[in-house]
Amino acid sequence: MWSLLKSGSLAMCLFVFLFVVVGASLHLRPAGAFLAAFSGSFLVIHGVNRWGGAGPNRQAGQKREAEAGRNQTYRKYCRDQ
Repeated sequence: MWSLLKSGSLAMCLFVFLFVVVGASLHLRPAGAFLAAFSGSFLVIHGVNRWGGAGPNRQAGQKREAEAGRNQTYRKYCRDQ
């Protein structure tokens, strides 16, 4: 419950930050600043989740990394033969 509340409040703070910074720096109208902050919030959250390894597909990502490691080992073995 607390982690969901924390994640939601961090997303809201990110939205407000982007709304103010993007809207002021690009001299956008309020609607344009809202759309920029709205789309930017999701992009930043998605990028952080992908980079940090969190999210719903974390186990799938670890499985792909393990398979990639096996493929590299196999390639080294074939190259040495």
